[in-house]
Amino acid sequence: MIQPHGGKLVERILKGDQKKEALEKSKAWPIIKLNAESVSDVENITSGVYSPLEGFISEKEFLSILNNSRLMNDLPWTIPIVLDVSAEEAKAFKPGQPILLTTETGEPLAVFHLEEKYGYNKETMAGKVFGTADPKHPGVAKVNEMKDVLLGGKVDLIQAPPTEFARYYLSPKETRILFKEKGWRTIVGFQTRNTPHVGHEYVQKAALTFTDGLFINPVIGRKKKGDYKDEVILASYEELMKHYYLKNRAVMAILKMEMRYAGPREAIHHAILRKNFGCTHIIIGRDHAGVGKYYSPYAAQDIFEQFPDLGIVPLFFRSFYFCKKCNSVVNEKICPHPDGDQIQFSGTQIRDMLVRGEIPPVEMMRPEVAKVIIDFEHPFNE
Repeated sequence: MIQPHGGKLVERILKGDQKKEALEKSKAWPIIKLNAESVSDVENITSGVYSPLEGFISEKEFLSILNNSRLMNDLPWTIPIVLDVSAEEAKAFKPGQPILLTTETGEPLAVFHLEEKYGYNKETMAGKVFGTADPKHPGVAKVNEMKDVLLGGKVDLIQAPPTEFARYYLSPKETRILFKEKGWRTIVGFQTRNTPHVGHEYVQKAALTFTDGLFINPVIGRKKKGDYKDEVILASYEELMKHYYLKNRAVMAILKMEMRYAGPREAIHHAILRKNFGCTHIIIGRDHAGVGKYYSPYAAQDIFEQFPDLGIVPLFFRSFYFCKKCNSVVNEKICPHPDGDQIQFSGTQIRDMLVRGEIPPVEMMRPEVAKVIIDFEHPFNE
């Protein structure tokens, strides 16, 4: 099976006596209360999703990621995983001391071993990660809302908070066991924040033709206004898989993480995480992890040329559409027919039809999937 990024799957989860001891000692420690996104980062660090990271990054790693898209040891890494606090909060924390990280409701989450505190420039961070400092970009807006001091140090999980989607959760350790049990040697990962239309099904099955198994890995967490709600994405994929996928060839599990909409850099990030889950391949489509018109349509594919040592194979899909003449989903490389024969997979058009309670044409979306979405009273983030 493919090696995790960096060669070792990180697991920093306290159990048994270690967990009891941490819970007892933490009563005397300072506390940092985390928002939902940082809670997910802690879970991803400690379960190995973010391997080889063992905690929130240091200043040297932060600068290396921004300037070189690599860690200090030259391993590809494009998105800084940071913990921000206010300057006032930072004064109370001393390097070398343990800090209790809690959820927003105050439940113990993890032990944070503070190693350093450092400042940073928000405009520089946004420009490097997102390629723009435009505050209208959702990722840039999030950076502008961050506090002024970053904390670096390793993290040990005490206990993960409950999630309503627990039955869809598998850690990298568990997916690797699952893939091995299924006898899959090559696995293609599919990153998604949307409900599936026929075009998505086309690229997944096209990739599955050349691999042993398909790993559908929806992002569960903060998304922008207008995106589908998490429960809608999961229910729609369940329906699609029930009717149109072989049970021994496709599995689905969630990735608890916010969308950053960082385009090319986030495409590399997504590839690394799927490599840690055990995927040998990842599907990268048009405008992967993009938003608005901030990135050129295939920037997220072109960036892979900079990372020949990534260790996972990207499968690039160009524009695809339903051709009425071919009577199938095709792409520009295989279909000779003019624009008039094409039905484009317009997410906006599909969404508008669903809002009106209309089932989109079968060339655009499976009717079973559309019905599941329509049955939700409010399927979109507001």
